Amino acid sequence: MKPANFLYILSDQHHRMASGAYGHPLVQTPHLDALAARGTRFQNAYTNCPICVPARASLATGRYVHQIGCWDNGHPYDGSVPSWHQRLREQGFVCDSIGKLHFKGQGTDHGFTDEVEPLHVVDGSGDVLGCIRDDPPFRDKEGELGRAGPGDSTYLQYDARCAEHALRWLADHKDDDKPWAVFLNFVCPHPPYIAPPEIYSQYPVEDVPLPPQWTPETWPQHPAMDYFRRFFRFDQGFDEETVRRVTAAYYGTTTYLDQQIGQVLSALDQHELTDSTRVLYSSDHGECLGARGLFGKFTLYDEAAAVPMIAAGPDVPVGKVIQTPVSLVDSFPTALACLGAEQVDEDLPGRSLWQIAQEDDQQRTVFSEYHALGTERGTYMLRNGRYKCNYYVGKNPQLFDLQEDPDELHDLSEEAKYGSMLRDFEVELRGLLDPEAVDEQARASQRAMVKAAGGREVVIQRGAFDHSPTPGEKAAFRAHG
Repeated sequence: MKPANFLYILSDQHHRMASGAYGHPLVQTPHLDALAARGTRFQNAYTNCPICVPARASLATGRYVHQIGCWDNGHPYDGSVPSWHQRLREQGFVCDSIGKLHFKGQGTDHGFTDEVEPLHVVDGSGDVLGCIRDDPPFRDKEGELGRAGPGDSTYLQYDARCAEHALRWLADHKDDDKPWAVFLNFVCPHPPYIAPPEIYSQYPVEDVPLPPQWTPETWPQHPAMDYFRRFFRFDQGFDEETVRRVTAAYYGTTTYLDQQIGQVLSALDQHELTDSTRVLYSSDHGECLGARGLFGKFTLYDEAAAVPMIAAGPDVPVGKVIQTPVSLVDSFPTALACLGAEQVDEDLPGRSLWQIAQEDDQQRTVFSEYHALGTERGTYMLRNGRYKCNYYVGKNPQLFDLQEDPDELHDLSEEAKYGSMLRDFEVELRGLLDPEAVDEQARASQRAMVKAAGGREVVIQRGAFDHSPTPGEKAAFRAHG
């Protein structure tokens, strides 16, 4: 594959199916749709952890969360493990970032040649409250849902600035002799669930579809899901108007995101860079949107763990849909391969997406894990071509046939005929790690983080914030309990 520029566009909390490219009948994403039409869409792409900070650390390093110890939103990437951007910089390539990174910050070298208006975790530590896993204070997200609708937010404003930064960056680098990489990070459609009024009005609430298992009587009866709902004060359920209104606002922020991406892709055309630039679009994780009685991310169901993944540019197949499972750890070899850089890290679990795009669909297992707020113990996911297994430490597993049951309504784990498949999944999981030992490793690291921050009571008194502030904005801490 001939070296080319690399434009990696990452959004935050984009539900995989919330775009026209993935077949949604309502969500308007014409620019992402056009990108998919001139390139390749990965149908079964996953995050390696369905929460921001660990997902982004895993994407940066090409390694799983348990390998790098970035367990939760209080354990940010600090540059100590080599990243794809560090490897590119070491080999003399320009590799800049624009927008949200959610790394440590505080003057830390994360491996980029430059960071343009980066959004990092608060005070270099992030959400330490989320490190309390034993008898934690619960969090009330109901108020956030009540505010969903039309309006303005600092996140909408920040994304507009990030698009402007990208336009200037491309103009400045349009004549570079050597291939470059730019990692462009938008924060939408991450909550708050607030969309520009003129876009929100395009999604009449009565037209918005309802998610799977959104009513209390249809919730999956699994102790891990029960705990999630109690933790976030979702256990009383929500009326139909709330679910539809929040979803309409989310769709609006998704369309707004698409508009920002459209400006950047138009700039590629304007500067005659389209034929020399490979574009990769993805997100750090998904969004539940009321499915199973939850909003946010956090779970291993596809609405939270699956992500969109679209590639386009020179040598990328046109109009192709790939069924082979992929995940964010594939970003590392993908970035280096795009620029023709030397792959010096031989023990990474990922593969180049450009290579996978050239191949026929094949059997492959991808992995995700979760050790953060809303859970008592660690959870792990394995997804192969058709089936998906969720393993919960100390609780019953779940097994889904995603070919026959894409909404994950029917847990097959209790059916005798799937017993051998479940055992095979567990053998494969234990070939990757010891789930119980890794769970304890995560919890020990989290206890140490709380102790270093002054102890349980100090951390609880400090409280938490709903969303990481944009640059120049102060974090709005509030008590949870």
